[in-house]
Amino acid sequence: MSYVVINIGDWIRKWSLLRPQKHALIFEDRPFTYQEVNQRTNQLCHHLLESRVVKGDRVAVLLHNCHQYLEIFFAISKIGAILVPLNWRLAGPELEFILNDSGSRILIFEPEFEEVVAMIRPNLNLSNGNYIAIGGPHPDWSIGYENAISKQSVHEPFNNDSVGGEDPHIIMYTSGTTGVPKGAILSHRKTFFNVLNADMVYNLTSRDIMIISRPMFHSGGLLVEAAPILYKGGTLILKKRFRPVEILETVARYKVTILELAATVYQFILQECNLSQYELGSVRCYFTGGERIPLTLIKEYLKRGITLSQIFGQTEASTITFLSSEKAITKIGSVGLPVFHGEVRIINKEGKVVLPGEVGEIIIKGPTLMSGYWNRSDLTAETIRDGWLYTGDLAKKDEEGYVYIVDRERDMYISGGENVYPAEIEKVFFSHPKVFDVGVIGVPDEKWGEVGKAYIVLKPSETLTEQEALELLRGKVGKYKIPKYVEFIDELPKTASGKIQKFILKEWHQKRTKL
Repeated sequence: MSYVVINIGDWIRKWSLLRPQKHALIFEDRPFTYQEVNQRTNQLCHHLLESRVVKGDRVAVLLHNCHQYLEIFFAISKIGAILVPLNWRLAGPELEFILNDSGSRILIFEPEFEEVVAMIRPNLNLSNGNYIAIGGPHPDWSIGYENAISKQSVHEPFNNDSVGGEDPHIIMYTSGTTGVPKGAILSHRKTFFNVLNADMVYNLTSRDIMIISRPMFHSGGLLVEAAPILYKGGTLILKKRFRPVEILETVARYKVTILELAATVYQFILQECNLSQYELGSVRCYFTGGERIPLTLIKEYLKRGITLSQIFGQTEASTITFLSSEKAITKIGSVGLPVFHGEVRIINKEGKVVLPGEVGEIIIKGPTLMSGYWNRSDLTAETIRDGWLYTGDLAKKDEEGYVYIVDRERDMYISGGENVYPAEIEKVFFSHPKVFDVGVIGVPDEKWGEVGKAYIVLKPSETLTEQEALELLRGKVGKYKIPKYVEFIDELPKTASGKIQKFILKEWHQKRTKL
């Protein structure tokens, strides 16, 4: 029996037929209709096909949020290529690793990142014609995006290959506890079921308007915010960057109906803006997620008549649970119930489901799971067992099944909405001849949610200042990964097997902050 294979690129094609003049997105106050986005998407498809991009080829993107980002997203979907979104906050060596590990054939970037791309170019397996620059002027070793697509047909591309379903759609890199980034393979199927879940979470209609404030190199910005709205035929509001006041001004100007922001952004809004001065009546629901959400923040918004609901997820599975607006007050602090298309269990070390109130690890199953890690069958087998993905997050449920995150089993912490893995930072410190041992932890911070603290053990007779230690990291890891605090100690607390007892380091920090 034959059936239609789900291809994410079909969404923009179908809406361009059904509602061609409807605004798909507004970028820097410039509107783009569904027909216009689809035609530009098709032009890019034809250019990529002329460049001999075929099904399965990887196309990397180093861009801030922009309308071209979504054109690329749909174009590679239509022809069966695979999108590799790059975190522009990463340092050159980190970007180089991801580009080479993914085997990306094409890199699309903007002038702001020309310097870092030029620096790593000698170590990349890309020819000159495979660098595409958005905006100008662009270097002579690249081609201009607008010039390349302007010569192409706006008609739908012909593709002999069947594309969609279980075919890889995106490789989204997430840093690993080993200090090496790993690429989560996200299929068309996964993206489709993710937007179905988001459709139910947000109760979407084609009249919805949503600001995309999270970077689209993240699952949150691209798959939890942007993709569901475009699937439903709504409208996205994009800017390269949103300042807190601009978010509120945009809500009032465009009558935004859904607001999903990082907790850090909600915090900045409270600090920098007077909410009563803005017309926010169009917003029917407010969501947040992706990092530790202080209860004090939720309560501050409640005082102002705004109910924040939490979403919990990760790159490997997008949205896992969500808290409805109706339950956001009575279940304050909870991340809600499992999404419709997905199963969630909380288990103990023996693999048994825990009782209400007991803490265990969250494991998940369903069509929103990643297919695995790119070229890492070992990590895939470790993470997905018997169809269940082990998240490494510790949580508990109440009697009604509502989930409350307790801690992370792994060492990763989230600073300003960005995942930070201590092993990456420790790896750089260990490369310095003066450093004998190091342990990095995440500690609470009023502004960023969490920031890093490095405990460093120097070799005998060596000296290093706090500032010198931090300078070791600059240019080697993203700026947001550089710890805020450094403390020099004689010895790290370890288990008999040699593992650092990081909970003791956290206790030390807590005691020092109380002194």
